[in-house]
Amino acid sequence: MKKVLEVKDVVKVYGNKSNITRAVDNISFSVNEGEFIGIMGASGSGKTTLLNCISTIDRVTAGDIIVDGTNITKLSSSKLNKFRRDELGFIFQDFNLLDTLTARENIALALSIKKTKKTEIDKKIEDVAGKLGISEVLDKYPYQMSGGQKQRVAASRAVVSKPSLILADEPTGALDSKSARSLLVSLEELNKSQNATILMVTHDAFTASYADRIIFIKDGKIFNELTKKGDRKEFFSRIIDVQSVLGGEASDVI
Repeated sequence: MKKVLEVKDVVKVYGNKSNITRAVDNISFSVNEGEFIGIMGASGSGKTTLLNCISTIDRVTAGDIIVDGTNITKLSSSKLNKFRRDELGFIFQDFNLLDTLTARENIALALSIKKTKKTEIDKKIEDVAGKLGISEVLDKYPYQMSGGQKQRVAASRAVVSKPSLILADEPTGALDSKSARSLLVSLEELNKSQNATILMVTHDAFTASYADRIIFIKDGKIFNELTKKGDRKEFFSRIIDVQSVLGGEASDVI
């Protein structure tokens, strides 16, 4: 099976000699094409730092991160920008939509930057909007949409160019429970129907239960790993069990 992501002996250190923090401490794992992976951990565990390194927002101190065969730790800044644009899709907690553009125009951005033909852009937008259930809001502006609709527009923008890897940072964090469930069902559908490879960081067990595999981080190291074997409810229960041992904030196990 093709490996889309390989994280090898990654270390990320902050501070100086008198005050060093190892935010990521020698982490290694891989993600195969078509997997839906969750990264979990309490605040300060290193999960967000790890995501920042994978997303090329931050540079590793040591180790290698390979995405679809390219070692991103070796790329120059200019090549990183192109790689980020072509190979990575991002879903942020706060949507990051442009208020002056319609949903259709926001989604089209990723394709326009790659100089995709207009007819092809329209077809791809209609296709992804249909899969994510937002066809009716394509010509609306963000202020005219609900939080759930905005997040599904953001998800559509992330996947429309079919990147090698989709990175989701607390994607349900700003949503109510109904909107969160709708988004997660949509991501699950994209993962299955388009073989989309998704890496999602979350502290929420319900959100994580939609993934196929969970990697738990504690103090910058991998603490445990779970793979879904039964249904989602059974997986949710196992996630809660690990979190109770892992510790962290009370909200992490709600």
